[in-house]
Amino acid sequence: MNKRKILVIGLDGYEQSFGNLMMEAGELPALQELKNRGANWLLDHGAATRTGLAWEHFSTGLRPEAAKRWSAVYFNRHDYSIWQEGTTLPPFVKNLDCKIVAFDPPYFDLNCAENTLGVVNWGAHDPGVRSTSRPARLHTELMERFGSYPAKDWIYGITWQSVEQTVLMGEKLTNAVNIRSEIALWLLQDRLPDWDLGIVVIGELHSATETFWHGVDPGHPLYNIPSAQPAGEQLREVYRAADRMVNKLVSAFPDVTVMAISMGGMGRNNSDIPSMVLLPELFHRKSFGQSLVQTSPKWNNLGDGIPKLDTNEHWSKAINLRFLKAGHKHRKEKKSFGKRAIKMFSKFRRASMGGMGLCKNKQPLKMSVDWMPVMRYAPYWPKMEAFVLPSFYDGRIRINLAGREQHGIVPLNRYTELLDELKAYLWQCKDMTGDPAIERFEQQEGVDPHLLHPTAADLVVVWRESTLSIEHPQSGRIGPVPFRRTGGHTGPYGIAYLANAGIEPGDYGIRSAFDVVPTIVQLLGELPPDGLSGQSLLN
Repeated sequence: MNKRKILVIGLDGYEQSFGNLMMEAGELPALQELKNRGANWLLDHGAATRTGLAWEHFSTGLRPEAAKRWSAVYFNRHDYSIWQEGTTLPPFVKNLDCKIVAFDPPYFDLNCAENTLGVVNWGAHDPGVRSTSRPARLHTELMERFGSYPAKDWIYGITWQSVEQTVLMGEKLTNAVNIRSEIALWLLQDRLPDWDLGIVVIGELHSATETFWHGVDPGHPLYNIPSAQPAGEQLREVYRAADRMVNKLVSAFPDVTVMAISMGGMGRNNSDIPSMVLLPELFHRKSFGQSLVQTSPKWNNLGDGIPKLDTNEHWSKAINLRFLKAGHKHRKEKKSFGKRAIKMFSKFRRASMGGMGLCKNKQPLKMSVDWMPVMRYAPYWPKMEAFVLPSFYDGRIRINLAGREQHGIVPLNRYTELLDELKAYLWQCKDMTGDPAIERFEQQEGVDPHLLHPTAADLVVVWRESTLSIEHPQSGRIGPVPFRRTGGHTGPYGIAYLANAGIEPGDYGIRSAFDVVPTIVQLLGELPPDGLSGQSLLN
């Protein structure tokens, strides 16, 4: 294939079913035109969506099995400490013979790709890397010309309890998209015009969809609260702003091959409450026969059965205040683990990467997960047969295995038996409607339990629907607990729209999200780097 100049526009958090409705209403003309005149695919991210590392999968071109990373959360089996960590992997472009300009792709480490110019972590959602630019002064130039990211306080905003905050967040995100559009054009047209591959990612769609989804989903439990109508309108405004940005980019480079992508779909949030609160409390009750969290009386006495937060109430603070004091003592003690725990893993991580290697002199972005309610249970993990790890998605269970965990109490010959017991126990959980709370379980097959990776789990619980409480015949009722994010990564498909590629326009069906990167490499006329996951959509 002849070498092409390619512009990749990442639509981080774009939900194609909602986008299609807006297209039908004539509200997304640029994306509609791109879809109509090009080849388009639905992208299936599969079980990899539960890692929460979709943009690492794009930036590196690697499946979880190839990257040896099943979550952004690391568990240290020596002292039971835990933290969230950004990428240590080089971008897929590292060894390509072409010129690249990148603006804000998450988990894209400029330090590991000397052929790439641009800026990362200006205003990305879950950036996965430290704020960096190449050339080094470029970030300063950008800040002097356009300023710092204008919606920094709203990237992870939780506003459904307040109409005023919902409108303000939407306005801030829309403004951020507009400024992002100006920066992208400045970088690609004026400041760094010599490129073969341009990568620009719009992260505001991610923030908006996670926060405003209850405003566009008639079946959502919060669809009728006061903030729902403004949330729906603000979500549409952010989508409209993203469409205008797409139009400006496509119009500025009419002869360039354009690929617009979303790695996975979005929808109702099914995981925050059951994974962060309900499941760890269930395991605590199973292990010790007593509760650690006490839900607020006001959450139990609402006519519609849906717990609410007060207008100015902060979700994490509201939930963590419901724990018995024994759980709070851990928070002060836990901070002593940090650097020592992370250092202990450096050798293990290098070995686990095989020939792929990490970035040289890499200091990955590291973050605490102490804000999660699940961390209140951490002091008890060494005394439990199995416990629940922090997770942004579905439930992740770790067996306290003897010979693996420092204080392991489960012998290897009981490992499989215990997993079966846990699944049988968990199958009995009912949601708020009395239906099964769990859709299925997932676990790694053919892996020596002693070699389980620090980011992996022995058992993953995939939740069936949004539930704010669970009922168990032995452990009783847990919850209800108010929603955190109203939207989540539950849509079945992402999208890829490819125009100006010499391909017959049309719908080409469903393909793997891991096929995006090999397609870009092929369009560039390059050979795929060794170990790259997936295959080209053009094959």
